[in-house]
Amino acid sequence: MSPSANLRGEARLLSIRQFLGHARDQLSFDVGFFLWDGSTVPANWPSSELTIVITDEGAVAALTRRPKLDTIVNLWVAARIDIRNGSIFDLAARRPRVRTRHFLKRLDKRLALATAIKFAFVPRGGPWPLEDIRGDRARADGSEDANRKNIHYHYDLSNAFYALFLDPEMVYSCAYFTDWGNDLATAQHDKLDMICRKLRLRPGDAFLDIGCGWGALVCHAARHYGVRAHGVTLAEQQIAVANDKIIRLGLQDRVTVELIDYAKLEGSYDKIASIGMFEHVGLRNHPVYFDTIHRLLKPRGFYLHHAIARRSARDDKSFRKATAEQAALQRYIFPGGEVDHLGMSIANLERHRFEVHDMENWREHYARTTRLWHDRLDANREAAEREVGSVKTRLWLAYLAGCSLGFERAAMGVFQTLASKRSRGPSGLPPTRADLYR
Repeated sequence: MSPSANLRGEARLLSIRQFLGHARDQLSFDVGFFLWDGSTVPANWPSSELTIVITDEGAVAALTRRPKLDTIVNLWVAARIDIRNGSIFDLAARRPRVRTRHFLKRLDKRLALATAIKFAFVPRGGPWPLEDIRGDRARADGSEDANRKNIHYHYDLSNAFYALFLDPEMVYSCAYFTDWGNDLATAQHDKLDMICRKLRLRPGDAFLDIGCGWGALVCHAARHYGVRAHGVTLAEQQIAVANDKIIRLGLQDRVTVELIDYAKLEGSYDKIASIGMFEHVGLRNHPVYFDTIHRLLKPRGFYLHHAIARRSARDDKSFRKATAEQAALQRYIFPGGEVDHLGMSIANLERHRFEVHDMENWREHYARTTRLWHDRLDANREAAEREVGSVKTRLWLAYLAGCSLGFERAAMGVFQTLASKRSRGPSGLPPTRADLYR
């Protein structure tokens, strides 16, 4: 490297150190920075303290030219930005309390501009692992082909990978904590049982689980409530595990699973559950979905709708405008996935001739569930990296942490809604819900 290039590099380092120090002071941000030359901001920042690591000047250049969430995610999964002596949760706990508009008023604009100019023509470097892994290119038209590809993208990643952070029964939806100190296995068992109790499952009932995952609910319902259970999914790896579980538990005469798109299902069922599957349907495909449930459900049968929801907005147009976080989830985690708001779900149920009986908010339960998933995956990080690579592992850690924080801060919710086919006369439900919370 020429002397002049060295001087320009030193000038950039001095500038970014000054800018980070200034921004840190204005934000009252109690986190240090470790830069690619080994220097820290502030100087002599203790090596044992929470620190953001920036491994190369190309990362700063990329953020300067495109300060977007996509840039941060790519830099994170490539470990070009990292966290030392803590996790995303620790960083979030120390997040600045200063509002953005107040920070911008106090920001030294000349220093910010001078720093940006110094990095404006610096190559962004690499790697950029996620630029060719974009789930937002997936179709969300509700066709079987699109549904199958979208589900394969997320769920057929690796059974062994999911086993590293899920409970022993491989339940990949919100757990139910009768006590916040319960472990994940207990909370997921209690969730499966709560679903069965809400549906008032009885021996001999024909029970359908749409999006059955690795078979936990259909097996639980058959073993403990005596139903004849059928589960459907589009994930080939899930079907393999579910069939093995059915054989291992000796439930072949009472439990079946099928690789089929929900819209192609035939038959009739006394009780239907959809637990964490609805998010994959897509807003435009809601009429087909609810018509299908209505067609499959017997008169006076019950349907349990368990789904994530966002807060409503002032109008539908505003609601449908995705935030950066929602776009990132579609792009990197859940291609074709969209969530509605609670009012939309209830309106759709009523429009499609259902009567809504109960609704329960499990937001805090999902904040706890995703935090436990994150911590279990983090504890098994080396095994995860051997299974799916460091990029996917870091991506999943960020996804699980982001979800937990989103539910904790009420940016998102998850609701269980019990409905039945609308009909005159008694619903068949008891006069109170005391039996559910025994």
